[in-house]
Amino acid sequence: MASTPFASVKLPSTLVEQARQAAQPMRRSVASQIEYWATLGQIVEHTGLSVQEARTAIEQYEAAPYTQATAPASVDALTARLLAAQTSGSLAQRVREVVRDNQSHAA
Repeated sequence: MASTPFASVKLPSTLVEQARQAAQPMRRSVASQIEYWATLGQIVEHTGLSVQEARTAIEQYEAAPYTQATAPASVDALTARLLAAQTSGSLAQRVREVVRDNQSHAA
């Protein structure tokens, strides 16, 4: 039996609907949105970040030097950028900076 690069899984209909709503503004398919979320979840879990730390770091990382007026990045392109940042340590470094900044503002 030949294997394919895709597998079917059952997901709660509420999750699929949330993905559908989140996918529209980014011009992603529902499957691409769920893949995007899963990739972010893997990175967060692997780095040990809190969800808020990861969200803040990703927002700031994406906003930094990438101010090109182009179509939204594909899931593959974003995944590659995040994995490259994770591998190089720049994402973790940026997260540490954001956490320090937030802590100093809260004090």
